[in-house]
Amino acid sequence: MIRRFSKIGLLPRVLIAIVLGILLGLVMGEPFVRFFVTFNDLFGQLLGFLVPLIIIGLVTPAIGEIGSQARKLLLITVAIAYADTVFSGLLTYSTGQLLFPAMMGNTMAASLPEQAVALLPYFKLQIPQMVDVMSALILSFILGICIAYGQLPTLRAGALEFKEVVSRTISGLLIPLLPIYIFGLFLNMTFSGQVWQVISVFASIIMIILALHIFILLYEFVVAGIISRRNPIKLLWNMLPAYATALGTSSSAATIPVTLKQAQKNGVSEETAGFVIPICATIHMSGSVMKITACALAISMLNGMPTDLGLFLNFILMLSIMMIAAPGVPGGAVMAALAPLSSILGFSSDQQAMMITIYIAMDSFGTACNVTGDGAIALIVDRWRKK
Repeated sequence: MIRRFSKIGLLPRVLIAIVLGILLGLVMGEPFVRFFVTFNDLFGQLLGFLVPLIIIGLVTPAIGEIGSQARKLLLITVAIAYADTVFSGLLTYSTGQLLFPAMMGNTMAASLPEQAVALLPYFKLQIPQMVDVMSALILSFILGICIAYGQLPTLRAGALEFKEVVSRTISGLLIPLLPIYIFGLFLNMTFSGQVWQVISVFASIIMIILALHIFILLYEFVVAGIISRRNPIKLLWNMLPAYATALGTSSSAATIPVTLKQAQKNGVSEETAGFVIPICATIHMSGSVMKITACALAISMLNGMPTDLGLFLNFILMLSIMMIAAPGVPGGAVMAALAPLSSILGFSSDQQAMMITIYIAMDSFGTACNVTGDGAIALIVDRWRKK
């Protein structure tokens, strides 16, 4: 039975966990709920321990790979992709500050359940981090730059092997346990009487995220159309096969062949497309940052946490860098986001779990936005090359 359940996709498992958590939370007693509160407390400790290791394991080789290709064309591509990703986050933040308070209404007075607010776990186990999040990030940059420019094959091989360790830990431990953690979270929320407020708020927020998703694609291709002197609507239309492929696969890497073909159909040279599209599949994460920023802002508002521009600007700038560690790892984008969520915004393990839940529910839409926008960047870079 467990083996069959593990073969189901992550999104269906998460949805099943949410439904079961709500239903059982309505009928089960305190001892049953406390058992899962205890599990969630232990899982939260494990997650906190692993976050710095995830940063080192994923960010170090990612920086090493990008840095080793540091040419003028790469720098232009990276600058455009990073600027677009940051702009996407800031646009989402501004929209959320404008719309979220009115949408949430009285729900903002009821925070999301902090760990052990409703019930205490049966016991606690402290698992201290080996290194804090910011130290892990700085170490990753130092090691990544050394790999890129220091001609250190042993260090490079070690970083790649450690990335494999981290990837297997995510796919073999965190991802399988995640539905149980989410089940416990919604079980506790239902038992404490807060679940319906939270669900109603996030249903509205998801609709806003989907509207922003469309707007971001339109502005990317309007800018690309102006620079390349082509019809932006036609350019965006030609990229729809890449959008549909990403929507179905939830994978930037799997969509690269289709994105390449459609970018060339838009008039991008074969040389430019062959360079820009694979690079952007790694570093251009406008759709992912949009979703994470929107959800993080909503959760912060629900919990009465700070949401000022300076704090979220710091978060978005760091998040846009962290996203280079996301491709190729199951749940990579939201896992990479755990570091700035905890270190900058101060999210607890339960709040991080809520982030993961909402992100997974819309995972393919973020990927589709990312890869479709890659075609717009390819147009801009190709125009720059031909000047």
